[in-house]
Amino acid sequence: MSFPSGWINPPRQPEARFFEQAAQRQSVLTKPAGSLGRLEDVAIRLAGLQGTDKPALDHIQISVFVGDHGICEEGISAYPQAVTAQMIANFANGGAAISVLAKSLGAGLEVVNLGTISDVEPGLPGVVDARIAPCTRNFAATNAMTTEQVCTALNHGDAAAQRAADKGCQLFIGGEMGIGNTTSATAIACALMSKNPMKLAGPGTGLNMAGVRRKAEVIISALQRHDDDQDPMAVLEAFGGFEIAALAGAVAGCAARSIPVLIDGYIVSVAALIAVSQQPGIRPWLMFAHRSAEPGHQAILTAMNAEPLLDLEMRLGEGSGAAAAVPLLRVACELHNNMASFADSGVSNKEGSHDG
Repeated sequence: MSFPSGWINPPRQPEARFFEQAAQRQSVLTKPAGSLGRLEDVAIRLAGLQGTDKPALDHIQISVFVGDHGICEEGISAYPQAVTAQMIANFANGGAAISVLAKSLGAGLEVVNLGTISDVEPGLPGVVDARIAPCTRNFAATNAMTTEQVCTALNHGDAAAQRAADKGCQLFIGGEMGIGNTTSATAIACALMSKNPMKLAGPGTGLNMAGVRRKAEVIISALQRHDDDQDPMAVLEAFGGFEIAALAGAVAGCAARSIPVLIDGYIVSVAALIAVSQQPGIRPWLMFAHRSAEPGHQAILTAMNAEPLLDLEMRLGEGSGAAAAVPLLRVACELHNNMASFADSGVSNKEGSHDG
């Protein structure tokens, strides 16, 4: 199996003229310049990325990537791995947070099952069978994934981007679920950024302080085995996460298809960092939804010079933080598209009624 095109080739860059046109429109709307703050920036950004005078978010696709982790053998999670497969059913049956949010937003939702230790009920609606193996290997002892497995996961992510494109997607949100995946994400982040796991490791699904320390120690030992190789492929192979690799493939695939991506919290941000490390030209296509309560997230945001829209102390995953930010983006589009200009409204600009 070959690597997807978006992984090996730089994406097309957004056209500057659309950003310029959107900024010009913002400058003549009936408000003091800059008075809508970051809502103005969001509208300009979406217009530029969508290549249009009137940005819109009518067609949103959410893809949740799911996979189990061999590193759970080291006792790094507060929850049993059976939860991963159980959550796939919960997603499909509409009971998960992201299911509720997707329905509220009118967004498309699919769940991509990349491999779970426990069996998943067959025929669940909206579940894509993309199983690679029951779980990754224990990266405390060996590489989590083979090169072929990484390639397969990247292609499953790229396929999700293609499905989004086929639906006329205007904004893509990637989510994740997998017991143990904050440990994999932290190992990846530490490897890519040369960070101390004691600084980045967090509670994940609810570890106490002793559990967090145990997680960090496991990562420290694995990083010593990895020997400081920062190549994105080598890092994915070493620390894995089928769902993290697939997310990286989806981010790259969306950028390759000129689809803006709204990045969720810690784990999705780590996947985005992998994709940007592989292809720096992906970065302009990314917007960041929220600052996670996981302690390592700020380091990832800083590395990508990202300022998220929300800070709600969320750390659920699933794409829930990104979905929660969508109404804000839609408000920005409505204001940009439907406010009157000074010339159209007869309102005086600069010297007129907006001085006070």
